[in-house]
Amino acid sequence: MTPLPNYRPKQLSLGPLEAEILNIIWELGNVTVKDVHERILADPDRELAYTSVTTVLRRLTEKGWLLCDRRERTFTWQPRVTRSEAQAIKAYEQLHQFLAVGNPDVVAAFADSLDQASIEQLEAIAQRIQAAREAREE
Repeated sequence: MTPLPNYRPKQLSLGPLEAEILNIIWELGNVTVKDVHERILADPDRELAYTSVTTVLRRLTEKGWLLCDRRERTFTWQPRVTRSEAQAIKAYEQLHQFLAVGNPDVVAAFADSLDQASIEQLEAIAQRIQAAREAREE
């Protein structure tokens, strides 16, 4: 289980191209604009300007998803959180939005509509929550 990281990007929402480029960076690690651009253009059905990749990398940096490092004339980018940390952050935010409804009847009505596999998942989650609470109390 990936713990929730202390660091969270400033803005969680990503456009489709931002998400695609972030996935490329998670796969490659430390990248240049050229690395990302070549990876996208490896698909013969894709066209994307080099400057568009640069713009998206800048935006992802501003949103807090990437770190940018400049060594002499070369810029490189790397992710600030791992893919699994990003999934944990997103799940955390979605859960808080769901619970913000604040009405136990609405949450209970949702729980009543779940299938057996979802119920088993919720029971496993409840067990982990209980174990975490007990560990905190020790």
